[in-house]
Amino acid sequence: MFASFAALHPVWQALVATLFTWGVTALGAAVVFFTKEIDRRILDASLGFAAGVMVAASFWSLLAPSITLSGEMGFPSWLPPLIGFLAGGLSLYGLDRVLPHLHLFAPMAEAEGIRTKWQRSILMTLAITLHNIPEGLAVGVAFGAVGAGIDGAALTGAIALAVGIGLQNFPEGTAISLPLRREGMSQWKSFFIGQLSAIVEPMAGVLGAAAVLLMRPILPFALAFAAGAMIFVVVEEVIPESQSGKHTDLATLGALIGFAVMMTLDVALG
Repeated sequence: MFASFAALHPVWQALVATLFTWGVTALGAAVVFFTKEIDRRILDASLGFAAGVMVAASFWSLLAPSITLSGEMGFPSWLPPLIGFLAGGLSLYGLDRVLPHLHLFAPMAEAEGIRTKWQRSILMTLAITLHNIPEGLAVGVAFGAVGAGIDGAALTGAIALAVGIGLQNFPEGTAISLPLRREGMSQWKSFFIGQLSAIVEPMAGVLGAAAVLLMRPILPFALAFAAGAMIFVVVEEVIPESQSGKHTDLATLGALIGFAVMMTLDVALG
């Protein structure tokens, strides 16, 4: 199976990998078929885990290769990572300001972005969708780097990143579908909306891989861009959501475990 996957074009690899991460989101959303409730402690720990995975992936899978590659391409080793990182964060800041969305567990009065009369379910889905854009982009850029023949870019490392992103997508699907079910929505509709939030990952993944292959010199900037976008999401949304309940220590321990798991995956397989 690995040999067959390795033989695919990098854009197809990125598509398959991000379809996997989307699928894990759908699995998380499918919890709604078995229960209406989940212990908030589990949810907070899971969101903390997601934050840890994203922080670790931002450095080991994205920023560190960007720094190394910048030096190899004749740039000051700090410049492309700095530019890309800030550009990624500012781009997500712009989306955050414009895109109507509602953080998990927040009342409707705290909806962000352009004011609309959209339902709570749509606003919550858009919030998680905002999380998934940089995740899909990061996976796509990683596979694009392998396809471009960049020294130090390994297929196993790109796969490890996809696995890590997939693991942290599970609680995100659950975090959308269960609240919608509790509010009276049907199981199937709750599931559909829960998995829908990750549909942007394959799109962003294919775009990231194609951009790197077509414009190889932008790779160090693209890697750092994805890292900056992910860090913005972690600090703006994932960590505050995980800490908004009464189980802050569990959320923090979840973040440590998530960081350790992603670091191990990337260093061992990268």
